Amino acid sequence: MLRTRVITAVVLLVVLLAVLYSKSFILIAAVAAAFFAAAAWECFRLFRNNRPLLGAIVWTVAFLFIIFRGDPSGANLLFMLCAAIWAVRLAPSLRFGLPELDGFGNRLLNGIYGIAILGCFVAIVALFRLSPLYLVSVMAIVWIADIGAYFSGKAFGRRKLAPSISPGKSWEGAIGGWIAVLLIAGASVFVPMLEDTFAGQLVRQWGWTGFAAVMTLMVAASIAGDLFESMLKRRAGMKDSSNLLPGHGGVLDRIDALVPTLPLAVLFTTRFQV
Repeated sequence: MLRTRVITAVVLLVVLLAVLYSKSFILIAAVAAAFFAAAAWECFRLFRNNRPLLGAIVWTVAFLFIIFRGDPSGANLLFMLCAAIWAVRLAPSLRFGLPELDGFGNRLLNGIYGIAILGCFVAIVALFRLSPLYLVSVMAIVWIADIGAYFSGKAFGRRKLAPSISPGKSWEGAIGGWIAVLLIAGASVFVPMLEDTFAGQLVRQWGWTGFAAVMTLMVAASIAGDLFESMLKRRAGMKDSSNLLPGHGGVLDRIDALVPTLPLAVLFTTRFQV
């Protein structure tokens, strides 16, 4: 299993870097559309939708329309809607729970989470347009938080973060991931070749206090995204969102923490400047 997991991770990383640094918008759009279609299909399955493939096709057409024909101001509205969705509906679900699978509330939540996933992939394209390095620098925040949380949790984990949702996660792990992000992202600001990254932009715009505040929010959002998808899988009785990625589960299993964070990153880059 570990060998399969490592091979899949290496292949995905090579594909990601090759696509990003090809600097081809058509290529990034095609790959993003393929992964979005898979994520949408998995989303509909988690909500026990009767026609997950049809739903995925419809949502993918909408995604392609937005990135090729949509108004940039409309995309910003989508990102703001995503932030509101997480603040008002999805994050509170971690405390108050999910609706029954066979009710109207479940269908409504399916659409709301679908919008959040759509916003994530549109944000990928928006950040790529700034630069491939800028997109990677935002994604790296989530990856660092995840890796830091894993090792901190293994070493120091005692108090469960959300035992009924994801028993393996601890407060010590979450704090360790947060500290890792602050240290590594902060150190990257002093590397000349990394000055045009998300972390560098935050320090230039808001100073170190603003940098720390935004990074804290990004880490918290990534944890919420991870836990929310875990709730969906637990309710649906599924270990993984699918088996499309050998050793890793599904696409949603790999991007769940990115879903709330990438739209936020675009907003902090383009809308919340001082």
